[in-house]
Amino acid sequence: MPDIINITDFSVPELDFYARLSEKQLAHYYEPETGLFIAESPKVIERALNAGHEPVSFLVEDRHIDTQAREILDRCGDIPVYTASFELLKQLTGFELTRGMLALMRRKELPYINDVCKDMRRVVVLENVMNPTNVGAIFRSAAALNMDAVLLTKGCSDPLYRRATRVSMGTVFQIPWTFVNENWQAQLKELGFKTAAMALCEDTVNIDTPQLMAEEKLAVVMGTEGDGLANTTIENCDYTVKIPMTHGVDSLNVAAASAVAFWQLGK
Repeated sequence: MPDIINITDFSVPELDFYARLSEKQLAHYYEPETGLFIAESPKVIERALNAGHEPVSFLVEDRHIDTQAREILDRCGDIPVYTASFELLKQLTGFELTRGMLALMRRKELPYINDVCKDMRRVVVLENVMNPTNVGAIFRSAAALNMDAVLLTKGCSDPLYRRATRVSMGTVFQIPWTFVNENWQAQLKELGFKTAAMALCEDTVNIDTPQLMAEEKLAVVMGTEGDGLANTTIENCDYTVKIPMTHGVDSLNVAAASAVAFWQLGK
C-alpha cells in the first residue's frame, strides 16, 4: 500500500526535490553515484518503471490518487506519496502538473558506447542539441522510425530532464542511449559504422541515395538548432546529407529534420 502523506507544510525537506532543487542538482545529488530525476505524467512514469528505474517518492494531485495514478501507485509498494489539491501543488511546484503526477526516480548507470551500439544498425548522434524539447522530440521520432539507439555529446541537454522525458512521451526509457566523449567518430568507425552528417552544405548527397541507404551500419549525425554541426564533424563524416526542400525554405527545425531523416534512412 502506498504511504499517502497530505501536504500541510511546504518547507519539509522531502519536497525540496520537487520544488527547490534544480534538475542539475538532482542529477548530481548522490555524486559520484548516480543521481535523481523527475518524471512527469502517468505514461512517462510507467515507461520509466518498465525500464527498471527505481521510484523514491511521488507527488500527486489528490483527485488522481484513486483514478489515473492508482495503477502506478499499486505497483510501487509503500513508497511515500505526497498529495494536495491542484491549487496547492501549483503553488508548490510553480507549474501545472501534466495529468497531476510527478515521480522522483533514481538514475541508472549509463552504458558505454560499445555496449549501446552492439548489434545495432542505425544509430543517431546528437551534437550539442541543447534544447530539451528538441531532444525529447528527436527521441520520440527515433523510437518510432527504426533508429536503434541515440548517442549524445556532452553539450546536449540531458534526456532525463523533465521537459525532455515529457515531450518524448517516455520513449527516452524505451530506446538505448548514452553520452559520448569527443572521440565518438573514431569509436563508431571501429564499430563498423559509416557516418552521415545532416548539414546545409553544397557538397552533399540526397537523403535517398542508394549507396547511403544500403549501408549496413549507419550513424545519422545531427547538430544544434542554428549553428548546426561543427565543420570538423562534417569533414570527418563519410557522407554529408541534405534534405531537399521547396518554396525557398532553407532548413527545418532539428526535431522535424530528424523525423524526415529517420523515416528515410531507417528503412
